[in-house]
Amino acid sequence: MKGLYLFDGLVYFACPENRIKLQEDLNMLLFSKNSRLVKQFAALALIMVLPVMTEARTVLIETPLGDIEIELLEDDAPKTVANFLNYVDNGRYEKAFIHRSVTEFIIQGGGYSFSDGTAFEIPSFPAVENEFKVSNTRGTVAMAKLNNQPDSATNEWFINVADNSANLDNQNGGFTVFARVIGNGMDVVDAINALPTLNAGGPFTELPVINFSGSGDLLAEHLVITNIFEIIEPVFVMNAGLNDAWFDPVTDGQGFFITVFPELGLVLLAWFTYDTEQPPMDATAKLGVPGHRWLTAVGTFNGNSAVLEIEIASGGLFDQPSMVDRVIDGTITLTFEDCNTGTVDYDIPSIDRQGSVPIQRVAADNAALCESLLETD
Repeated sequence: MKGLYLFDGLVYFACPENRIKLQEDLNMLLFSKNSRLVKQFAALALIMVLPVMTEARTVLIETPLGDIEIELLEDDAPKTVANFLNYVDNGRYEKAFIHRSVTEFIIQGGGYSFSDGTAFEIPSFPAVENEFKVSNTRGTVAMAKLNNQPDSATNEWFINVADNSANLDNQNGGFTVFARVIGNGMDVVDAINALPTLNAGGPFTELPVINFSGSGDLLAEHLVITNIFEIIEPVFVMNAGLNDAWFDPVTDGQGFFITVFPELGLVLLAWFTYDTEQPPMDATAKLGVPGHRWLTAVGTFNGNSAVLEIEIASGGLFDQPSMVDRVIDGTITLTFEDCNTGTVDYDIPSIDRQGSVPIQRVAADNAALCESLLETD
């Protein structure tokens, strides 16, 4: 497994078959006033070997019967997701409506909008390349397209009300699934699919309607009008305002020093704690007490979370130059909910311990800095 390791104060890229030694030690990279280029190189090196965490993007489809939240599958259908968001971001889906509903099959929209008592065809962008990969099971969202033209999808999409994989996966190159309904969204989909339908001619032979008697003019209130937009959740991003002493009030005499380096994308953590068992009564130490333990960890952060590798150092002497041995022993996942609270999740194989520690600031001096840095990001 590839990773970042520290040996004799130097940074290495490490994998079983190869180690590439960087020519600057970690202290120089982080704390010296050397060139900005060196620091940028260090950040790039670390980001290349440590994991990056991403969250799925979501879109909300508001309807008169409730909201449908969908999770976009960018890894499976990146071009199709980009195509769909292009319509969303450019307002093409404004006042669009569900124009087709087939019982226990699909509901379909994206092709038409309704304004001033008239249905309009939504202008389309160029067709997107077919990216069939994910099966058309219940709750998946896929693109509609022309018969016998796999690469003809533009603006129309549909939600699979049932498992349609046997049918839709095996025709026209397979229908590209680019999202899935999450939460209780399928309750809304089922409610739409249960509406009566009207043959209004043209592309509206299976038009779902709400409280329509069958005579008179069709109004917007009779249609399943949709409002579609991407959900942009405010994300807490770790910043230098978190540089502080942190602790769990339940564990007396223990705590953490945390330092965030935004330009490097790095987090350093020092954990002052105790051994897993009390030392013998006759155990002695020249400095401190035998049961004291100090762990350090380093890693990259993404948003409000960081994955750090725990380093165990040994062989050093107080205030003396000496050869220090370091080994990697597990991981810490550091997560902050806001500027004042966080969580340390640890996994230490050598002692077979896993757990979670809620942390808070020892003092609130840096909280205001943290809040101000959030506002400027």
